[in-house]
Amino acid sequence: MADIVPEVVAFLERFAAAFGVQAALDVERTPDGPRITLNGDEVEVLVRHRGEPLKALQHIVDSSYGRGVPEPQRIFIDALDYRKGKDSELRQMAKLLAEKVKQSGLDQQLGPLNPYERRLVHLAVAEVPGVTTESVGDAFQKTVLISLRK
Repeated sequence: MADIVPEVVAFLERFAAAFGVQAALDVERTPDGPRITLNGDEVEVLVRHRGEPLKALQHIVDSSYGRGVPEPQRIFIDALDYRKGKDSELRQMAKLLAEKVKQSGLDQQLGPLNPYERRLVHLAVAEVPGVTTESVGDAFQKTVLISLRK
């Protein structure tokens, strides 16, 4: 399979230029797939409003280029390491809630979360023995229920 990253980088460069933003792009190869980070003073516009513009850009890249990446990998788009920090916070919160479930025996909920965020929670909680997760809901945004393993 051909490497799709140069094509995605070219798209992001065109996007930044059309958006009127000076951006430097850094590509990092990870086991989960390529992570392309936009950096520069003007890129801050993508992380405003709780990162909604960045989420929209991620959705466009997923829709346009996602099929060019082998399963289960995906292309990650970030700006100023915003998502990297948010992902870390979400994993820590999931583990904290999993430990709370173990100590109290009471189920905990986290969400609503998009599919990517739910995957992070499921993987983080899987590292805590004695607890399990389940996605609850029938919409794109679902809640993750953390409970004791039966």
